Amino acid sequence: MRPSLLDPLFASAESLVGIGPKMAVLLAKALGCPANGPGARVIDLLFHLPTGTIDRRERPKIAEAPVDKIVTLEVTVVEHRPPPARSKAPYRVLVEDETGDVLLVFFLTNSTWIERSLPRGAKRWVSGKLELWDGHRQMVHPDRVLDAQALAAMPPVEPVYPATEGLSQKQIGKAIEAAFAKTRLLMMKLPEWHDLSVVKLPDFPNFCQALEALHHPTEPEAIGLESPARQRLALDELLASQLTLALMRGNRRRMAGRIVEGDGSITRKLLASLPYCPTPCQEKALAEIRADLAAPRRMLRLLQGDVGAGKTLVALLAMAGVVEAGRQAALMAPTEILARQHHANLTKLCADTGLRLALLTGRDKGAARARLLAALAAGEIDILIGTHALFQEDVVFHDVGLAIVDEQHRFGVHQRLALSDKGEAVDILVMTATPIPRTLVLTYFGDMDVSILREKPPGREKIDTRALPIDRIDEVVNGLHRLLAKGGRAYWVCPLVEESEALDVAAAEARFEDLASIFKGKVALLHGRMKAAEKDAAMAAFASGDASILVATTVIEVGVDVPEATVIIIEHAERFGLAQLHQLRGRVGRGPGKSSCLLLYKAPLGEIAKARIAIMRDSEDGFRIAEEDLRLRGEGDILGTKQSGLPGFRLADLSVHTQLLALARAEARHIVDINPRLEGAGGDALRLLLNLFERREAVRLLDAG
Repeated sequence: MRPSLLDPLFASAESLVGIGPKMAVLLAKALGCPANGPGARVIDLLFHLPTGTIDRRERPKIAEAPVDKIVTLEVTVVEHRPPPARSKAPYRVLVEDETGDVLLVFFLTNSTWIERSLPRGAKRWVSGKLELWDGHRQMVHPDRVLDAQALAAMPPVEPVYPATEGLSQKQIGKAIEAAFAKTRLLMMKLPEWHDLSVVKLPDFPNFCQALEALHHPTEPEAIGLESPARQRLALDELLASQLTLALMRGNRRRMAGRIVEGDGSITRKLLASLPYCPTPCQEKALAEIRADLAAPRRMLRLLQGDVGAGKTLVALLAMAGVVEAGRQAALMAPTEILARQHHANLTKLCADTGLRLALLTGRDKGAARARLLAALAAGEIDILIGTHALFQEDVVFHDVGLAIVDEQHRFGVHQRLALSDKGEAVDILVMTATPIPRTLVLTYFGDMDVSILREKPPGREKIDTRALPIDRIDEVVNGLHRLLAKGGRAYWVCPLVEESEALDVAAAEARFEDLASIFKGKVALLHGRMKAAEKDAAMAAFASGDASILVATTVIEVGVDVPEATVIIIEHAERFGLAQLHQLRGRVGRGPGKSSCLLLYKAPLGEIAKARIAIMRDSEDGFRIAEEDLRLRGEGDILGTKQSGLPGFRLADLSVHTQLLALARAEARHIVDINPRLEGAGGDALRLLLNLFERREAVRLLDAG
């Protein structure tokens, strides 16, 4: 239960003076509130921080006023020059001071308002951008027209907020002022949640003062990411995040596990059947996982590997050890394509081991599904591979000991926990082939132990990565003719079109038609909106060589494994993030021999797109690429927090606030060491912090005792 003290902060924005239903909808859009959520709330307004300012402190005489800058001028109104009747010409007002004059220009503006606001002979202050037009100074639609009394109330530095169509800066500012009016006294009474005897906050204001300073800046620098006010709020948000992870980790470590130790019989058969030896990184990761399984506490480990580093083999050997101990294992993948591929690949590897594997997806229905579930409950299936279907209530294991979640960042925490509820003391291994910067590992996966795979299996060659403007596409098609003549295979990935799957599909279908007319009978199409059987047929045709070119959307981004494919063409590469480009490139180079990646781009490239393509050509190190991606894009885009349910940050920016993250992490660990139940006055303050930043997982743990 949220403390009632915070209720006014979580009230609807419509509860504020001056905000009706129509404005509430626009505010929710401007504030980025989820479409299926409660709409804009008071706290959302307070956390809607300015991204810029308008500096109205410069108040020169007209002759000294800089052109093309915002200035505030004290003037006398000299003359009105209204346009002729039924003319579209603007209304002009001549104003002056002792050093010169300026024309104020108004288009399609109410003349009555102009005459009332700027009466002849009156002294006024006008503020706006001063320009030169045909040799004369002018100010088109001044932002402010004020008398001396109103000037005193005008903020010298105005915040500029992210907005949306139909909502003005003035309306957003008024809504935020209404939020302050309702909650300022409440926020001033909030206790300090940082233990100032342990954490030194250098020149940081308190929580309420920080919000006030950011929404009422006295200078443009006051809203900067490195300003004391922004750093204070970032530290609060990071502490809420790190404290949540520390509480979850502590709770996990207190939960009794079951010791799981295999006899090595199946593992030895698997290793003997491999055409290569595991890499040192794979052996180290496997040793860490086995140590966790053999411990009397539950495992929660993240296995992150670069593209092609062999995390699937580590997962299989871990599952084999669990089966040796008489228990079952589950492997969950984010897409049906990936689940089916895991099943096919693992079935081949397990051919001579006696392991019993099965596949469960949302496609399975009726009697076949019932038979599979009965076999699972009876213990006749050792390893179940599937999609979200594994969460369903009627999926009952005989004794599941290990649950593995592939591509962890595509699932939320709750889905991970749902799998762990499928058995008694289930150990959890989560995997990702998207290398994650260390900052984000600490931020989003700080409740887990971490194993990393950096090396690729022996025999993998460097992928030749090149970039080419899209107007040279004919050369690319000629290259495909040569590739197909040698029996080669290629992926053609179609552009990411805004945030629309429908547009992505349309782009893929158009490219498929073009290529199919050139390479008759040799092109297959794959995208997320196809029926399951159509997807299977496309993948099977490409894997067997019946189709030599697979045109696809980013549905092939993770896990798709056709070693015979040696070329990948990524159309409109400038639209993709670095992590995506790296993942897509990883679809080739999976077999012996040389592979290549061609990045087709539309010129001219922006600076960020240039940087991405340069990094792709320069490096295949996924961890270096991930760090660069974080620098260029920010954490939300890399991990897809909006899609996965992971909490993105509103006040902290990890590209700037990394040191604050380390501070918050140390503070959270100290808190959990000395006060794991968050008791007493200090604990009550921290509970307010967790509720303020809506860290429900931590609050639920504390409430559950």
